[in-house]
Amino acid sequence: MCPRACGADRTAGELGFCASGPDAVVARAAPHFWEEPCISGSRGSGTVFFSGCSLRCVYCQNRAISSGGVGKILSPAELRDLFLRLAESGVHNINLVTPTHFSEAIARALEEPVGVPVVYNCGGYESVETLRMLEGKIDVYLTDMKYSDAGAAAKLSGAPDYYDVARAAVREMSRQVGGYVIDDGGMMTRGLIVRHLILPGYPENTRGVLRWFADEFAGRHVKLSLMSQYFPPEDAAAKGAPDRRLSPEEYAEATELCRELGITDGYFQELDAASKAYVPPFDLTGV
Repeated sequence: MCPRACGADRTAGELGFCASGPDAVVARAAPHFWEEPCISGSRGSGTVFFSGCSLRCVYCQNRAISSGGVGKILSPAELRDLFLRLAESGVHNINLVTPTHFSEAIARALEEPVGVPVVYNCGGYESVETLRMLEGKIDVYLTDMKYSDAGAAAKLSGAPDYYDVARAAVREMSRQVGGYVIDDGGMMTRGLIVRHLILPGYPENTRGVLRWFADEFAGRHVKLSLMSQYFPPEDAAAKGAPDRRLSPEEYAEATELCRELGITDGYFQELDAASKAYVPPFDLTGV
């Protein structure tokens, strides 16, 4: 399912690198209002938080679910019922958060449309083959591009091949959905948003990502979301994560580089977005 290619036979009870079996594990399913404006809108994004992850980010904000095992096992049929309930509640879309390792179950749950656009919200560390399995079922890709620096990717997420893998994956996402489509209400119904979280103390990593984005998507309808919301985990020193928040100077440098590179379509973030208040409780709400 993911670029780790760990070889685990999850149908036989083995757990993958993601610490997951074959059926989806969901920790929360509810309207969420803290995505980009064209995703959250006024009624919220119908966000489904999956447990487990194919990355090992030392600064993960969602550690309770990425490695803590919180969640309820759902069959593909139960997962589809969950999507339909969310759609019927009036949300703008179904937003699949960290879905990579459950893509086969998700593909089965989405064999028929669910009445609203489906957003694939991922870390960017994706297998092109898995993305092709989802083609036609995903309307919006909301993906990270975390790293251009292999050393940073290895140290902070245990994925030294991240940049090469993510570039190929994002190209496949772009091929599938093309330029974005915004409806009369300002909501994205199809398209690609590339997120980049600026990490304190890693300016060259951000410069590399922004230069790649400018070259890759020049003149194309793809949005960039430049994020300032990093906050250090309590065990930052032990984990080797940056131990401070982003400085105003670091964020100003990144936004200025966007302007120099001609990146004008997308979102900036206020520095006060670096708050635990935006992390929802993973308490099985809606599951």
